[in-house]
Amino acid sequence: MEPISGFSALSVKMADQTLLASIFALLFGFVVLYRLVFKKNGETKSESESSAVTTTAVISRSKNGADVDVDADVIIVGAGVAGSALAHTLGKDGRRVHVIERDLKEPDRIVGELLQPGGYLKLIELGLEDCVEEIDAQKVFGYALFKDGKATRLSYPLDKFHSDVSGRSFHNGRFIQRMREKAASLPIVQLEQGTVTSLLEESGTIRGVQYKNESGEELKAYAPLTVVCDGCFSNLRRSLCTPKVDVPS
Repeated sequence: MEPISGFSALSVKMADQTLLASIFALLFGFVVLYRLVFKKNGETKSESESSAVTTTAVISRSKNGADVDVDADVIIVGAGVAGSALAHTLGKDGRRVHVIERDLKEPDRIVGELLQPGGYLKLIELGLEDCVEEIDAQKVFGYALFKDGKATRLSYPLDKFHSDVSGRSFHNGRFIQRMREKAASLPIVQLEQGTVTSLLEESGTIRGVQYKNESGEELKAYAPLTVVCDGCFSNLRRSLCTPKVDVPS
């Protein structure tokens, strides 16, 4: 019976050692797994903190540097034919554009009702030819001259063109609204109603504009390039150049 008892004791001892080894291995594996997970989370947290610090630093540098609060790549003053066409073209090119227009309602005035064939060709080139659609535009093929009871016709030389590039006659306000809608359809083009009161100049360089928004708030907008397209009655032109045209009355 003693050998059997000895064998039982040895078996119990070996079982205890095996159990302890298993527990030790389990604990060791848990420690290793914990360290790996903790290290990975720590690295992720560090990367996140590093990214946040970097972003903050960039914003701080922007606020303290020359390009303060840059809102867009280009600021355009005026959303008429020139301003809207330029905004759409720059937006298609991937530029962030901020257009500030004094009045975004449809203009009601007698001006710019005839688009010559050359102008229509330019619309095609810019991808804006659909802006003359659904505005009751009428095709124009030339002119009729009347004098002393006689008449003659002068037709546009359109025979060399493959597409329909005749002139267009329309309500100017409807045409402008279509141009504005086309520009505003691009997500990186922002149209805002406001009155630009002055250009922001620094060391001989235009940095942006100061303007009043629709609510009357005085705001400033900055961009590397500012384009003034506020028409023939421009208030900003005199700040950019001195008119040399004699006005007799």
